[in-house]
Amino acid sequence: MSLTTTTHLNFRGDARAALEFYRSVFGGNLVIVTHAQTYPAFGPDEADLVAWGQVQAPNGFHVMAYDVPAGQTYDAGDKPVFVSVRGTDEAELNAHWKALADGATIIADLAPSGWAPLYGMLKDRFGVTWTLDIAVAYPAA
Repeated sequence: MSLTTTTHLNFRGDARAALEFYRSVFGGNLVIVTHAQTYPAFGPDEADLVAWGQVQAPNGFHVMAYDVPAGQTYDAGDKPVFVSVRGTDEAELNAHWKALADGATIIADLAPSGWAPLYGMLKDRFGVTWTLDIAVAYPAA
């Protein structure tokens, strides 16, 4: 048996736009299943919202998202999750950073840091906080 973990982001009406944006940044395949396709009881105002969606790219990038229905509580919070993208290629990481930074608030510029040759943090236009860095091998504790 093998396991993988995937970041799953929750939105209130922005899941489709966020997934389309992330595909434009990282490439890959986009899959969207609407509330109407999975839960026919949803009204017309929520029928086209995302019940399940994902972007999965050959380079290993994978993120999932959905729109929390209006009948459920939802609070995005201030920093409920960071999406961490770790790579080994500085040029590739810089390209992803530049694309994600469009409309974003930069928290820490993409630059060398005390723990990585390249590290940056931003909050994208959908309120999701991303960290991008060059992976470094550390000895096991």
